[in-house]
Amino acid sequence: MADAAPRLHGLVEQLLGAPFPLRLRAWDGSQAGPPGAPTLAVRHRRALRRLLFKPGELGLARAWVAGDVEIEGDLYTALDLVSGLLWERDDDARTLAQALRDPEFRAAARGLLRLAGPPLPPAPPREEIRRTGHLHTRRTDRRAVSHHYDVGNDFYALVLGPSMVYSCAYWQTPDGTLEDAQRDKLELVCRKLALTPGQRLLDVGCGWGSMAVHAAREHGVRVVGITLSQEQAAHARKRVAEAGLTDRVEIRVQDYRDVADGPYDAISSIGMAEHVGSDRYLEYARVLHALLKPGGRLLNHQIARRPQRDESAYGVDAFIDAYVFPDGELAPVGTTVGHLERAGFEVRDLESIREHYALTLRRWVARLEEGWDRAVHLTGPGRARVWRLYMAASAVAFERNRLGVNQILAVRTPETGDSGMPLRARAWN
Repeated sequence: MADAAPRLHGLVEQLLGAPFPLRLRAWDGSQAGPPGAPTLAVRHRRALRRLLFKPGELGLARAWVAGDVEIEGDLYTALDLVSGLLWERDDDARTLAQALRDPEFRAAARGLLRLAGPPLPPAPPREEIRRTGHLHTRRTDRRAVSHHYDVGNDFYALVLGPSMVYSCAYWQTPDGTLEDAQRDKLELVCRKLALTPGQRLLDVGCGWGSMAVHAAREHGVRVVGITLSQEQAAHARKRVAEAGLTDRVEIRVQDYRDVADGPYDAISSIGMAEHVGSDRYLEYARVLHALLKPGGRLLNHQIARRPQRDESAYGVDAFIDAYVFPDGELAPVGTTVGHLERAGFEVRDLESIREHYALTLRRWVARLEEGWDRAVHLTGPGRARVWRLYMAASAVAFERNRLGVNQILAVRTPETGDSGMPLRARAWN
């Protein structure tokens, strides 16, 4: 009798302590759960072994990346239903892995294990990072950046579009084009920094050179862009040359800790601080402060998480850590502001643009889905599945205010107290 789905569905509801909102279909053809809901298809019994040997998020992530499970129906709806259930049970959700290790729960799962095949742990998908060394050394940071960014410039062009900007766009209207929204974001950063011809700009985490090219071409500044990704640097240098800006833009493969040719008039850090690590963020802020001239401005564009009731219980998402942003860490926006102030900055403006990131991510997902066959050809099915899930789940998180993104404008105010800021708030608008 085909009954894997009802048995699995019942076990999931025991663990969650609540109705499971998705329909479930098992490899044996059996089904359970609410009719009409998006379906979690367990395509292979190997998925159960992954969960039993690595309970919780990591086991689920491995099953997804390997193609052992699939979402049928609207992916956003499915992710919203499941993430909402876990978010509302915030404290209990953290104990899921421990519950699965409990002998009583494991006994309930053994019946399914007999259906799951050989009692051996499946090998992790090849897309999972293998870690060695300490967090956030120069070597491990290079490796983490390479894991995410050196997957091929053609793949990033497929997802990001011609702008090659891998951060939240700035939308005038929800139905605008991605290219216009990304250009408007770059221009907004330049205006907040009050760039003028001849100034020196340091772009930390310069990516494929979009900010550097825009600032040099539109505002006449001299730019140094730094990245740890060899592929990004090669692409950025090509763009600089094609734009005829080699006399004004230099792209380096360099760690921010090794920049020694300050001072700069302005610094942009767009989507970079998330890679620094919570224990090193104060150091990062101090390095940037030291690289700025007195009166110079920093624009820090950074994703933020919601604060926890117990911050000591915070842990990074296992899927994101293993497959997307190894060693990446998010902090509440208040923590970031505090670090900037302790480093000596005067924080002058903070703009939350969370809704803009949800729109951006949905456009990226649409581009990935439209070019799915080419994406699989470029990176393999596992990595394409990683990107589809991570971007769709992130869009839901921004829409539901579980993640935020903020542009923080800070000044290295001199001892005279003259910040150089306009009296009228947000004169750049």
